[in-house]
Amino acid sequence: MTAIQICALIGLIVGAALIYWTGYRGGLIDGRVEGIEEGTNDERAANAKTIRELEASLQFIRADHKNLAAHAKRLSESQAFGPQERQTLMQIAEKLRLASDTFLAMSSKAQAQQSLDLREKALGMAALLDQVKVEDAA
Repeated sequence: MTAIQICALIGLIVGAALIYWTGYRGGLIDGRVEGIEEGTNDERAANAKTIRELEASLQFIRADHKNLAAHAKRLSESQAFGPQERQTLMQIAEKLRLASDTFLAMSSKAQAQQSLDLREKALGMAALLDQVKVEDAA
């Protein structure tokens, strides 16, 4: 081989190495950029998933809050009845017992039974008011 051929061979080898190195570096840079974009997309997807989960949690909390507010309203309304109302119910129950006895004396068993049933309901309501009073004390 002549000196010119040797220099040309060395030049071809160096040129091929430069082309390979340029392609390798370009691919490496492109891969990193694409990886960063994919990472960003993954992060966006993770953030979107987290946002959806938080929104679902917020909806659940809002629904639970509405239920609690309604429950609190019912409790406050039930506390509007106190010992005076309980005493009134006890008096109504006593009058219904008297009415039942009167209906029995007049041989009207159906109305006597109705008044006894109403008396039991009134006593049950009075017992509920008594329970509310006990729960409030606790």
